[in-house]
Amino acid sequence: ELHVLNHPLVEHKLTVLRDKNTPSSTFRELVSELVMLGHEATRNLSVVAAPIETPVAPMTGKKLASPRPIIVPVLRAGLGMLDGMTRLIPLLIGFLGMKRDEEHPTQQVTYANRLPEDLSGRQCFLIDPMLATGGTLVAATHYLAERGAKDVTAINIIAAPEGIKYVEEHIAAIDFKVVVCAVDERLNDKCYIVPGLGDAGDRLYGVID
Repeated sequence: ELHVLNHPLVEHKLTVLRDKNTPSSTFRELVSELVMLGHEATRNLSVVAAPIETPVAPMTGKKLASPRPIIVPVLRAGLGMLDGMTRLIPLLIGFLGMKRDEEHPTQQVTYANRLPEDLSGRQCFLIDPMLATGGTLVAATHYLAERGAKDVTAINIIAAPEGIKYVEEHIAAIDFKVVVCAVDERLNDKCYIVPGLGDAGDRLYGVID
């Protein structure tokens, strides 16, 4: 299931984000703000009845069900989205480090993992600014599924059609959704999204020599 956000503030912030002259400090702030506009991604959070008393009268409200959902930023660019997500929903946080195999763009190398061994019954939110080839998202989703996850939502800022197609062809057997701010034109010969916004990790944290 693919959901593309349609909101004038998303379009405005995304335009500033794409501008190559936007400084890292503003870039980081905008990434966080764009995540907070993505309430659509959390629309189907599981809740249970919660009896409480207000200052006026008793009532039955709702609270998040157990086990708590988990947010999983894909290192390192996904960290730029973490602050916005935890402001939106202060949930359990896991970490997953993956990088693209430069010789095989749709294949990934996992170099870090800080996740519960058992994700059964948890709603999982994968956050990563870019959905380019789709290789990282597919590998990360399979990683979660191997630990029992059945409900995964990917939250990305921009996506390429090639990446969306790859995800559609390689993820099955779980409840899977993708929420993005925009779907761009294509990938170039270096597997960068066009027009895109460049390397999200470098623009968030600077270039590592």
